[in-house]
Amino acid sequence: MTDMIERPAREPALRLEGIVKTFPGVRALDGVDFEVMPGEVHALLGENGAGKSTLMKVLAGMYQPDGGTIVIAGREVRMATPLEAKRQGIVLIHQELSLVPEMSAAENIYLGELPRKSFGRVDWKTLYARSDAILERLRCSFRGDATVAHLSIANQQMVEIARALTVDARVVVFDEPTASLTDAEKVVLFDIINDLKAQGVGIVYISHRMDEIFTLSDRITVLRDGQYRGTLDTAATNEDEVTRLMIGRSLDLSRDTTPARLGDTVLEVRDLTCAPHFEDVAFSVRAGEVVGFYGLVGAGRTAIAEALFGLRSCESGMIRVAGKEVTIDSPEQAIALGISLVPENRKEQGLVLQMSCRDNMTLPQVQDLTAGPFVSSGAEIAIFDQYRDRLAIKTPSWRQPVGVLSGGNQQKIVIGKWLSMQPRVLIVDEPTRGIDVGSKSEIHGLLRELAAQGYAVIVISSEMPEVLRVSDRIVAMYHGRITREFSADEVTEDALVQAISGIGVELVS
Repeated sequence: MTDMIERPAREPALRLEGIVKTFPGVRALDGVDFEVMPGEVHALLGENGAGKSTLMKVLAGMYQPDGGTIVIAGREVRMATPLEAKRQGIVLIHQELSLVPEMSAAENIYLGELPRKSFGRVDWKTLYARSDAILERLRCSFRGDATVAHLSIANQQMVEIARALTVDARVVVFDEPTASLTDAEKVVLFDIINDLKAQGVGIVYISHRMDEIFTLSDRITVLRDGQYRGTLDTAATNEDEVTRLMIGRSLDLSRDTTPARLGDTVLEVRDLTCAPHFEDVAFSVRAGEVVGFYGLVGAGRTAIAEALFGLRSCESGMIRVAGKEVTIDSPEQAIALGISLVPENRKEQGLVLQMSCRDNMTLPQVQDLTAGPFVSSGAEIAIFDQYRDRLAIKTPSWRQPVGVLSGGNQQKIVIGKWLSMQPRVLIVDEPTRGIDVGSKSEIHGLLRELAAQGYAVIVISSEMPEVLRVSDRIVAMYHGRITREFSADEVTEDALVQAISGIGVELVS
């Protein structure tokens, strides 16, 4: 293993020493050390639940530590509130959006610090001029007067990032900033990070995407189970070493080359059109097969999944399930036909975060579990126990609110919810978004295992390594059209990139 790095002689922009944070029954942080130098991008890694976000919320004044010290520019400080942290030059760009939807982008960017005129009136002209300048720097396609609720998730993330550019920041924390950004927006973000770095700002970068970590960071610090595990020089380490430090073991990320045992065609789609999202789409999925859909954001992949689940109406085309032509106008019809959808945004579309693990697991079939006017608690617990064991879901009890679980375990709850409905076709949209490398490997193995058990599986992913690893066939999409289909044996990265870019290929019809 690469030798751990000794602390540089010059003064860090930020130093956390022996930070302890305890919640009821959980020691989230156990004496954690961390520092970031001026002009450095320092990556903070760990599995979901390792303590990364908790540590940053302590830094940002959202949580008060139970022990340890925070030192900024050589002076010990106490972050009693988020406003105090901001005054100290600490800016946290949240993983979960913390915007006010009913307000404009400009109001959100300068929330709490709106420019004022006499008698406390808001100086709207100055507000919009300043916010427009920042949004132009971020190359955004909208202006400061746009209502946040009307913006896409990606553009809302850009508003969150814009907040960091309004203050004279000493340290900026980016917590999973690219989860909802397009490739073009990621380029802009990386340029902004490099600009801040050149200005001497310390950057803390939290991400599960190893390619981003090795592209951006100077050093990597790893947490595991709330404890500090070490700091590595990015240029002197590799993904395997970082993974071992994160999860205590190496991962085999190669594709399972065992030939798939394919059954009959379960789902067949012909000439399906849902303007303006996709047009003349045709493909099929067999029992025991994983078909991956790959393309750029906006290519139409999620819209196809939503159409198959009855969330979108199609103008033309044909859908067959188990050889029978069907009409799907609602999720109820899709479920009755044996089609289930694990959506791309599990927290907003797949879970009720305040409800228990058990209640989330049984939500689609609660009417079938009633005994008179009451839901059968015993039947619900039996279903939860079955899929908790089958999917290796880590939770102390079925009573646990699903919102406190790690991302990987939340995703397993959503998958278990739909598996309990005994589907023929399981559609999984962005199966590992926001999930650590260890849980990602488990989800990939689970998808392959489900196919081996006879499920027809559709995987939609924006990550090329993922779609290459889990798929028996890959469907490439560009601007709402299927451009090519590849078998796992014939696909290459170059051919796949060309297909999703519309370069030199005939559209499949």
